[in-house]
Amino acid sequence: MGFSSDNIGVEGADLDAAFGDYIGALSPAMGGYCVREAGLHDYCTGLLLDVSRKSVEPIAAQIAPEHVSAKHQSLLHFVGQSQWCGNRLLAAVCAQVLPKVESREKICAWIIDDTGFVKKGVHSVGVGRQYCGQVGKKENCQIAVSLSVATHDFSLPVAFQLYLPKDWAEDDDRRTKAGVPETIEFLTKPRIALQQLRNAKEQGISPGVVLADPAYGADTQFRTEITKMGLEYAVGVRSDVSIWPSGTSFAVPANYRGQGRPSKILKPVEEAWSGEPATGKKKKAVCPLSVKQFAQGLEPHDWHTITWREGSNTALTSRFARARIMIAHQHHKQKQPRPPEWLLIEWPEGEDAPTKYWLSSLSEQTGLKELVDTVKLRWRIERDYLELKQEVGLNHYEGRSWRGFHHHVSLCIAAYGFLICQQAAISPSGPTKAQIIKQFALSKVPQKPTTTRKRAKA
Repeated sequence: MGFSSDNIGVEGADLDAAFGDYIGALSPAMGGYCVREAGLHDYCTGLLLDVSRKSVEPIAAQIAPEHVSAKHQSLLHFVGQSQWCGNRLLAAVCAQVLPKVESREKICAWIIDDTGFVKKGVHSVGVGRQYCGQVGKKENCQIAVSLSVATHDFSLPVAFQLYLPKDWAEDDDRRTKAGVPETIEFLTKPRIALQQLRNAKEQGISPGVVLADPAYGADTQFRTEITKMGLEYAVGVRSDVSIWPSGTSFAVPANYRGQGRPSKILKPVEEAWSGEPATGKKKKAVCPLSVKQFAQGLEPHDWHTITWREGSNTALTSRFARARIMIAHQHHKQKQPRPPEWLLIEWPEGEDAPTKYWLSSLSEQTGLKELVDTVKLRWRIERDYLELKQEVGLNHYEGRSWRGFHHHVSLCIAAYGFLICQQAAISPSGPTKAQIIKQFALSKVPQKPTTTRKRAKA
């Protein structure tokens, strides 16, 4: 039986009907099992209720107050043990939500990042003492890598995978207890991200510029693989990344002494730095600059004040400079210089040194304002994490297994997708997700009579 999604995105009294149509459109991802479809409906309903805690027990108490124990057990089985595929559910969410988003604006960014889940114990899958961005320091936590696709007004996570630290990946006993699949091996976060990018391409999601912070962007292989996929990137890098200014000349060393094979490796020569040709057979070699050194050598006229969007209280503005450069990473092993790309630098007024650096493979015709607008769009994934945790309980899961964690995440994204559908159908400046949740909760709770009884006359 097919389901219509025509009502997805309406408001007011039809919100409950819209939710029913939306869940109906996702139900085929449950493999045709009516018990799983009921679990999908009930769990997502609980995630969208206006309650403070959205783990299994509170959800059961809200949606089945007269049968809490039975509903608790059925939802525990559904999220922690039932053998449905979380990635298949995410694909169904994409099929429902992205057309609504793209009807307003073309997808312009694919954003990579990771988020932490602080834990008390040591038994939750993948938990360990590692850097957690949520608290800004090393903490006992789980880390998950995700990919969001974004426009300027909306963004949706389309992939989400737990990072399994090496000590976990090599511990057969802990893997077995947590139900980690045999196919899961240790992968660095950038390698997990690259898998997610490849899967998104294979899924046929509209492409966008890949955005990431320096934890990913500083990895030369990460950027190289993105280019091989036919995607463009604009990623953060650290201040010590080494570069050559665009136009640096390279030549094979001429001082061969007749021992061994002559070198075929191109090396930079002095003329690119002095502006004059080097004389004689032996050209003087030069060293690359760090992006920080390069930025500090720029002239005052190279810096421009750019406003990229309106913040909650004021316009977001800073100083930026850009230049065409070539990456010098392991240049002594390269037979050809790397292709030119953009270096974008942010140096806010009043700061002693530049604060942020980005590398971008966007075309040479890209303007400065477009570059700034692109790299600053990465804030959308931070908004995703915040709203997923605050509004639909992404960080409320209390189970310990690999399957349970990923099932809960995919269900949270399904609930989040419904909220995005509502916003996209109305207006980006319309109701917030929190307001839609309050309205949805009212549609699920019987309303008290509004009439008042007349007092009897004395």
